[in-house]
Amino acid sequence: MNSKPIEQDDDDLFEHHKIVADPGQAPLRIDKFLMDRIANATRSKIQSGITDGFVEVNGSKVKANYKVKPDDVITVSMPEPPRDTKVVPEDIPLNIIYEDEHLLVVNKEAGMVVHPAYQNWSGTLVNALTYHFNNLPEMKGNEGRPGLVHRIDKDTSGLLVIAKSEIAMDGLARQFFDHSIERTYYALVWGVPNEKKGTIDINLGRSLKDRRITVAYEDPEIGRHAITHYELLKDLRYVSLLKCNLETGRTHQIRAHMRHIGHPLFNDATYGGDKLLKGTQFSKYKQFVDNCFKVIPRQALHAKSLGFIHPATKEKMQFNSELPEDFSSVIEKWEHYVQYT
Repeated sequence: MNSKPIEQDDDDLFEHHKIVADPGQAPLRIDKFLMDRIANATRSKIQSGITDGFVEVNGSKVKANYKVKPDDVITVSMPEPPRDTKVVPEDIPLNIIYEDEHLLVVNKEAGMVVHPAYQNWSGTLVNALTYHFNNLPEMKGNEGRPGLVHRIDKDTSGLLVIAKSEIAMDGLARQFFDHSIERTYYALVWGVPNEKKGTIDINLGRSLKDRRITVAYEDPEIGRHAITHYELLKDLRYVSLLKCNLETGRTHQIRAHMRHIGHPLFNDATYGGDKLLKGTQFSKYKQFVDNCFKVIPRQALHAKSLGFIHPATKEKMQFNSELPEDFSSVIEKWEHYVQYT
């Protein structure tokens, strides 16, 4: 966003973002609201953009202290056009574990980005979907991401449900909004939680220092409500395998929540899990940990199961996936280590 006022006719502006506030949106300053929803945008850039008249709410320009209300329609427009949201179809194999006329469930490999975005305009799951399927629906305000109703991180593996029809898109989106979809992840984390079962309930939002990172905020006006339930599955002395259920679906939710409680995901470079955080300083142990990092060169997180009501048939659908080889192998290495040392 340009910091200098620009004389510009509204007809010369190009819409870059259109965001509809949730029906349950609590009053929140628009600069804070947009910071949590626009990647790589600083508060100063957003505020100067508001001053320059590039931000409108319900068709009218506002000031930076305007408080967003439920169902507000916020548009961010700029003098230059955004990148074309047309997705280029690419012949990339998909691991489809279920499909019917309304939806499909895919098991995404670690390393695949879900949708085109900055620095990842090709090779994504959406590029593959548009090659294999015609006329996938798009969620309002989610142009350029056909079929998507949710996503998982690039280096997280596991299950995603894709909408093939408007009925599926509307029905699945409603279930995600209502938090009625069952999403279970397996996470290998540093350390062992004191409680075998627990709930992490704290707001999450983008870091003010690094927009790529999600952090916890005690201030209820900053970030968005986020709830993660976890259960200890394996105590491996220096690391542990947890089952995590998402009640909400915020960016990097499990990764940020686990770091907040002192148990970063194993080999999660973004959240500090790629260092030796628990255990001894003996060279043999350090070498063992380094070898484990090589076995799973990513954060140890897998979207293991997914459950929802089929939007058309109203049938309860439940899907489960096996842990990928890198994840199961690193667990075996830790099990062997704690058994024989």
